[in-house]
Amino acid sequence: MAHPVAVSDGSFDNEVLKSQEPVLVDFWAEWCGPCRMIAPILENIAEEYSGSLKITKLDVDHNPQTSMKFGVQSIPTLILFKDGQPIERIIGYMPKDRLLSKIKPHITSAATA
Repeated sequence: MAHPVAVSDGSFDNEVLKSQEPVLVDFWAEWCGPCRMIAPILENIAEEYSGSLKITKLDVDHNPQTSMKFGVQSIPTLILFKDGQPIERIIGYMPKDRLLSKIKPHITSAATA
């Protein structure tokens, strides 16, 4: 069962930029209401797309270096990385179907969703 993986400034390069599969990074914070609303959706997507999409979470309060590097100014911000490059940016909460419509064109999946 796949779950989002917590990443930090220190592990970001290995977990995200050097990943063989596309990686959706959730830039979030504990105090952020919309971040808490999108968390179960990301859990669900991580499970459905296990093996074709990796989902990670980066706490912006504890990891300001990576947040600043990618220009994250509001949260939640989701950035999809493929081959080490950011290819899609999603800002704010959105329902699962809208979220998937933005990321599915960039992944190949065995999921039937």
